[in-house]
Amino acid sequence: MMSASQITVRRARTADVHDIRRLVAPLARERVLIAKEAVAYYEGLQEFRIAEDGDGNVIGCGALHVMWEDLAEVRTLATDPAARGQGVGHALLETLLGDALDIGVARVFCLTFEVEFFERHGFKVMENQNAVDPVVYSELLRSHDEGVAEFLDLARVKPNTLGNTRMIRSL
Repeated sequence: MMSASQITVRRARTADVHDIRRLVAPLARERVLIAKEAVAYYEGLQEFRIAEDGDGNVIGCGALHVMWEDLAEVRTLATDPAARGQGVGHALLETLLGDALDIGVARVFCLTFEVEFFERHGFKVMENQNAVDPVVYSELLRSHDEGVAEFLDLARVKPNTLGNTRMIRSL
């Protein structure tokens, strides 16, 4: 059993993409996360944080994707199965929320099956899409990002929807 003090969270490096894909693969098979091509992880690498155990092994990952002036999404939060329940997800999420505050984001949302985990971290289930101002909504419609489309609940992503829950937290 690992203690929280043995978990280090740091910015991702290009060498981490292999481990990010390794962490996402079993969750993609379970249809909890959507796997991406390696190029997509490299393109978004600056959004990622990596969790390591005391021996420097990669045991978790997560990303913060800014969508608008005051809105970002926690994405690709994944923990090595052997490290689940040991505070890795908590350490990653707290770091990502700190990153959001540092860059001026006021609200963070996620699409998740882990509702209780995110509720313990102050997230609330979104009842509707009124969390976004109509003017901002119209601007977000111009995005080609699938995560934005999921957030906006657009019809074009309905066939690909995993059945997860939209949650949001004000910082």
